[in-house]
Amino acid sequence: MGQWQDMIIGDYIDLISGYAFKSADFLEEQIEGSLPVIKIKNVANGDVNLKDVVFHKYNPILEKYLLSEGDVLIAMTGNHPQAQTQVVGDVSRYKLKEKSLLNQRVGKLIVKDDTNKDFIYYFFKNDEVRFYLANQSSGSANQANISKADILGLNLTIPLPNEQTAIASVLSSLDDKIDLLHRQNVTLEKMAETLFRQWFVEEAKEEWGTMSLNKMANFLNGLACQKFPPKNEIDKLPVLKIKELSSGITENSDWASTEIKPEYIVRNGDVIFAWSASLMVKIWNGQACILNQHLFKVTSKYYPKWFYYLWCKHHLAEFISIAASHATTMGHIKRSDLDEAMVFIPSNEEVKLMSQQIEPIIDKVIANNNQIRTLTALRDTLLPKLMSGEVRVKSNIK
Repeated sequence: MGQWQDMIIGDYIDLISGYAFKSADFLEEQIEGSLPVIKIKNVANGDVNLKDVVFHKYNPILEKYLLSEGDVLIAMTGNHPQAQTQVVGDVSRYKLKEKSLLNQRVGKLIVKDDTNKDFIYYFFKNDEVRFYLANQSSGSANQANISKADILGLNLTIPLPNEQTAIASVLSSLDDKIDLLHRQNVTLEKMAETLFRQWFVEEAKEEWGTMSLNKMANFLNGLACQKFPPKNEIDKLPVLKIKELSSGITENSDWASTEIKPEYIVRNGDVIFAWSASLMVKIWNGQACILNQHLFKVTSKYYPKWFYYLWCKHHLAEFISIAASHATTMGHIKRSDLDEAMVFIPSNEEVKLMSQQIEPIIDKVIANNNQIRTLTALRDTLLPKLMSGEVRVKSNIK
């Protein structure tokens, strides 16, 4: 197998920085001849998205800034790593079929010669590189900047192209499996919601009783976990806050003592409802943790998980509207809002028949989440070892 060489990454890649579009030229809706504009906010957390995207008319002078499927982007402005989102130096893959335009402070990495683009992507995904770039940045904690020179001046130890390809193939295979499971879960969730809508919106029966959401299920409010600090390194668990509900438990999450009532411990598959700030209903897909305030753990002695989970999701848009109407910086709902949200209650036999159709769908979502966690942990363990040469892979290319 070939030897690895110490080099400057600028010998293997170049970087195109995005165009400084004028905000007055942005379009809120796409029209003929316009393209989405990818900003810093659209390259967060590993994949490019089009959430709240704006558009701009295309003309040939912008050709240099066109994005196509497979491009690797890097955030040149963002937060320090403690924020966990929109971190400066984070890289993302552009997986969209539709072309877009590159905005300023987002860079596109261009590989030279036979350098493997996926290998370069994983080089920048390595925590050692991410933290180094973040520490090289200038500016405030939530407005940190890195330059093209900072990026292209990075030192790296790099193998020959055939081994680059073999390494990238191992990591890409894991990422592809993770992506497939995520897409499958999106489909499964839509299937469950379609069945729910059919039963309880389109074909609801007049003879069914009604009950408030608050009576149908138990909404356990979380603890002020700062009052329960760990007493030792064994009897402790990470704290589940709204941020963790969105992004998962990280090394920067808080910890609390397990010397609490066991019902406040959240486990994989539990239904969690964030009732403040970013309202959401989610089946928890992470490790065991402790429920923080501003979150409900939803359970029921009498109804299956799919029933109270989908009824909570059904009322979520209404709850978000209520929270937005409150004159506070952190919108929230109250217990009285749960009392006013009504639920149709079929007979026990009907619920059993419905469960036969919908329960396997929810169970599959939970099983997929467990597999995603396993594959993600494997990828995150392998990545630094493969990128440093500690673990080597064979290549059939000579």
